[in-house]
Amino acid sequence: MPYRLTVRDISFFERPVSFARPFRFGAVVINATPQMFVRVEIDVEGKGKAIGASAEFLVAKWFDKRPHLSPEQTIDELRRSLLIARELYLAHSGFTTGFGLHAACIAAQVEACAREDIPPLAAAYGPAEIDKAILDALLRCVGANFFDGMAANIGGVDARLSRDLGDGDVAQFLSGRKRLERVAIRHTVGMDDIVEGAGGVADVKENAGARYFKLKLNGDPEADTARLIRIGRELLKHGHDYRVTLDANEQYSDPAALGLLVDRLDRGSALKPIASKLLYIEQPMPRDITRASPLGALARRDFIIDEADDSYDAFPVARALGYRGISSKSCKGIYKSVTNATRAAKWSAAGEKCFIAGEDLTCQAGLAVQQDLALGALIGVTHAERNGHHYVDGFGETPAAETQAFLAAHPDLYADDGHKVRLAIHDGDLLTGSLTTPGFASAVHPDWSAMSPLAQPAPRSFPGIPLEKAV
Repeated sequence: MPYRLTVRDISFFERPVSFARPFRFGAVVINATPQMFVRVEIDVEGKGKAIGASAEFLVAKWFDKRPHLSPEQTIDELRRSLLIARELYLAHSGFTTGFGLHAACIAAQVEACAREDIPPLAAAYGPAEIDKAILDALLRCVGANFFDGMAANIGGVDARLSRDLGDGDVAQFLSGRKRLERVAIRHTVGMDDIVEGAGGVADVKENAGARYFKLKLNGDPEADTARLIRIGRELLKHGHDYRVTLDANEQYSDPAALGLLVDRLDRGSALKPIASKLLYIEQPMPRDITRASPLGALARRDFIIDEADDSYDAFPVARALGYRGISSKSCKGIYKSVTNATRAAKWSAAGEKCFIAGEDLTCQAGLAVQQDLALGALIGVTHAERNGHHYVDGFGETPAAETQAFLAAHPDLYADDGHKVRLAIHDGDLLTGSLTTPGFASAVHPDWSAMSPLAQPAPRSFPGIPLEKAV
């Protein structure tokens, strides 16, 4: 049953994370980025106080790819999103459900961020992270694990933000949820990653035995075709049956160029190792072009949106354009993922192929990856991109004591290889058994003393807004 709560305090922290190898997606290359942490204190009506936590990378040039902004400015947008959301959540007086609080603040959040030229996708980041920490605190307070708590709709999720659904649709979906015991990893092959030989696509030391692969595209059909042919040759050496997804990260600004690539996938024999195993193509066009461009004949292939998922009505709009799926990412909001999974289940039950996919941009080992993994295991994501095991060396710069605490609490999810504690991948899968601890998928919290307060965003000026008001 839903519980009512009020938020007493929200604090933000961060620590640096260096990557083991460059991660190139779209037009950006990331070698390091801060990991952000949220700590909340709530008061649950009739139950008392509790502390909750969440974590996520602050990733440059994904939430906002506009070329005139520097990578640092786009990270500062996420910091502002957090700070604006903090003010809104703390200003809400009285007791309400976790989802009720989210629903009461999300429109004001988007409007306040728009006044600072922060787009909706980045605006949603702040509430998404706070919501996760609130849910963690609520579950801890009542002694429930994430899966049982969500099946009982502990957060009071309803359809008030989704005009195409009824409250009964959401309640029915959640009540029928059963935890997936295993979730397969989908190994990311970034634009700068090695393709052939040692350290390449087929090297089990690199892909950790994955059976699913996510291949990045750069928006040039000639270059993408040539690279996919090379990757396909390597995957034939993999020794296991495999499936692939393609992700262009908004790089196909010309729909005709996208059509050329799809035609080659359909007709080119050299691309058969990719085309015959292709599950879907993710966010090929920029988000603004996506909204104005029906897929038409391209919908013979399955497409999903990701960066274009910036509002509660994004999935119905994309569906009308020919898209069949949408990504779940905890950095875009757990409640939106539940809503979209409800839609996919409802539409599929009516005979239409619709689905929700698991994509990982911002999940470092520890709290972030566990909460996102649990979300996917709840809503039925059978395989999910898990690039943290590839681009970050284990727990990265996380203090040893904190790392060991996560290892001890979640021995099915992590392993010590003698050098680093890292994700334990079992025949290409992650196990979810230890995520059934009270709280949001973690028995332990990070070491708050081992990180710095959230850095203050650099001042920016905005048309018609005095500088002191903008920051």
